[in-house]
Amino acid sequence: MITYLAKFTSWLGQHMFYIVLAGLLLGFLVPIPDSQVLRTTAIGAFAYMTFVTALGTSLKEFIRVLKKPIVPLWILVLIHLVTPFTAYLAGLLLFSGDHYTQLGYLVGTSTPIGVTSVIWTAIAGGSVTIALVAVTLDTLIIPVILPFFFKIVIGQSLQIDYLQMMFQLLMMITLPSVAGMLIHDYGKKDFLPAPLKVIGNFLAKVAFFIVIFINAAIVGPDISWDLSTLKIILVTMLIVAAGYFLGYLGSFVFKNRSREITLAMIYCVGLRNASFGVVLALTFFPHEVAIPVTMTILYQQPFAAIIPYFFRRQQAVDAN
Repeated sequence: MITYLAKFTSWLGQHMFYIVLAGLLLGFLVPIPDSQVLRTTAIGAFAYMTFVTALGTSLKEFIRVLKKPIVPLWILVLIHLVTPFTAYLAGLLLFSGDHYTQLGYLVGTSTPIGVTSVIWTAIAGGSVTIALVAVTLDTLIIPVILPFFFKIVIGQSLQIDYLQMMFQLLMMITLPSVAGMLIHDYGKKDFLPAPLKVIGNFLAKVAFFIVIFINAAIVGPDISWDLSTLKIILVTMLIVAAGYFLGYLGSFVFKNRSREITLAMIYCVGLRNASFGVVLALTFFPHEVAIPVTMTILYQQPFAAIIPYFFRRQQAVDAN
């Protein structure tokens, strides 16, 4: 039984797109009223995923990257300067006169790094350490950058509960990551029997499905599935894809560029905290501003699931 579960878990790890697709479809078809219980469940599931991921990451390596965070800092430049500018420019060109949609793209691309970037970086075989450092630094600077950004660009002051956001990130990323990395560096290699490791890895895939499903179920009712949103859907697809591609292009800056660095940059630049962006748009702007932000959820996870296939194909080509 454990052998079959291990094979199935390994297959799921190589075909994460099916988990993402199933979670999105079920979430959109079975909308669930937003509640504190639901959000706590999502935080708990994500914390478990982060912990399992961090078990394969060294705390010493994390501290080493944190001391010389050149790659994470470059990631922050790309996501907080380059991406918002290009997205807002696309809004101006493609939605002339539609100020709310233009503003929606600006809001959607000014949000923090999506915490799922850590999970996807691990799944694809990228540098989890770089992703963790980038998310950590972004969490520290976003309370300063975001209000200043909107005040300068839009002329509107924002009062956001950053303490709550940082607490959630602490529970989802920081604490489980530190626990996992400590066990990696100082725990016994055989502290868990092999069957429990298999079950633990399988449950991490289940937790990932739960996170995707809950997010899709919460935002599903906000999406108006009609022809009037078709243009927004298509343009959002291009903007999300451009974010991933920008991360790929940005990796060429480094002479010691490796597959691990490239994947970490792709996911950290491409994946944004769309849920936070939706809340931000609905709280401080007219409801129409939230539509482009919500649409990003349709593409971020499916695109993230497709990226490893391209790298595996490239490896196969290089091997031949």
